Amino acid sequence: MSRRIEVELTSDRGDGSWTWRAAGARLPKGELDGALLYVGAKVGDVVRADADFDIDGITILAILAPKGARALPETIEIIGSKRDDGPLVTSQLVPGRKGDRGDRGDRGPRGDRGDRRPRSPRPDGERSERRPTGPRREGPRPERPAPLPVRPKAKKLRPGRVHRQAIVASLPPEQQPIAEQALIGGLPAVRSAIEDQNTKALAEGLPTVPVEAILTIAEGLLPRLQVADWLDRAEAAMAHINELALRDLRSVVTGADVVRDETTRELAGQLREALERRTREEAEQWLVDLTQSIQAGRVVRALRLTARPPDASAVVPADLSAALTGAVNTAMAADTLTDRWTMLIDALAYSSVRADVQPSGVPSEPSEELLAMVRKHAGRMPGVARSFGIEPPPAKTARAAKPPRSAKPATKSPGPLAPHRDAARGPAVLVGGRRIPPPPPPRRAAETPVAETPVVTAETMEGPPSAVAEETID
Repeated sequence: MSRRIEVELTSDRGDGSWTWRAAGARLPKGELDGALLYVGAKVGDVVRADADFDIDGITILAILAPKGARALPETIEIIGSKRDDGPLVTSQLVPGRKGDRGDRGDRGPRGDRGDRRPRSPRPDGERSERRPTGPRREGPRPERPAPLPVRPKAKKLRPGRVHRQAIVASLPPEQQPIAEQALIGGLPAVRSAIEDQNTKALAEGLPTVPVEAILTIAEGLLPRLQVADWLDRAEAAMAHINELALRDLRSVVTGADVVRDETTRELAGQLREALERRTREEAEQWLVDLTQSIQAGRVVRALRLTARPPDASAVVPADLSAALTGAVNTAMAADTLTDRWTMLIDALAYSSVRADVQPSGVPSEPSEELLAMVRKHAGRMPGVARSFGIEPPPAKTARAAKPPRSAKPATKSPGPLAPHRDAARGPAVLVGGRRIPPPPPPRRAAETPVAETPVVTAETMEGPPSAVAEETID
């Protein structure tokens, strides 16, 4: 069965055949007989074609010539009786149902029918009661707080590859792959690439490469590669020094301490000064945004600002902390909606004022979702947890710091055998300023039970002493 598709003529082969493809796509494509085309066909024409789809492919059966541009718009000529019987188009309005009820000429009088009975009151339950509304608020509507200024989003660090490409191009060809892997992930990346290459070589029966020799080359190239990598990052940071994210700028400055080189010293000093200036400006702007949020009643925004200070050393002043705590206490009330409660708890859990908040009220029937969130952050917000009847977990006590390894352990009181032990071991010996303790005393042999031998005295000897001695020796 044939189908009609749109095709684009792509080329004329010169032998009477043309190539085509689907309009606006690469596939399907094929060939067609030039005899099917119309006069004036050219490459690039988009035409409609009847195509037959079968297992062997697509065969073009017919080509429809494109329609030419019309000089005049299409019109319809009406041929009538040439009589002017009235307007050709008439309109008539549908009469409304509600009109003068007295104008009922088509209906006769009621006759002997009585008057219509009055309507009975509608039984209860059929009419839906309107929701009671409270008293209308008198006076002008409260003005909405002015929108706070939106700060532009900080840019991310996107370093170039000028210095890295230059250092790789300056190396011998056999060292360039090693340098590229070292730039990706340092020595671990080089080792991983060597292991993968050796694994493939063993599978194909080829010789492997020496691992230690290549790692030695990579270790020698690493300092120069680190300098080139840092220069790319530092120049990208200097290009957007006032819009760059403070975290990215701090990472570049920290990297200058690792890469110490004459070419990086001046640039590192400029970046360090810019970091100090940006840190002061961000801290001042952070306090301004926090103050405006509290004054405008944006409690959630203020809580999120306190959870994300621009610097670890930034501290919320006491007056702003007290004002924010009071605003949160007021916002956490008994008539606050559950969604609002959830939003407040989520923002308060990571704020610096979370331990000082005491809600002014709690919902009478809190949802399970709200209770689950309170239990989750009970340790962070003990005041909020106790308001819901949830006992927070005990605070974790700090572990005692372990003494350094170089510290000497406390000496024990010597026992009664200590002097004899020291005397047996001998004094310590100083070698190269170090005190070498004496060797331990030799261990005593295990005591074995000895058979009792009779005591020989002069009174018990019957023979001469020499005879007794000989018998004892034997």
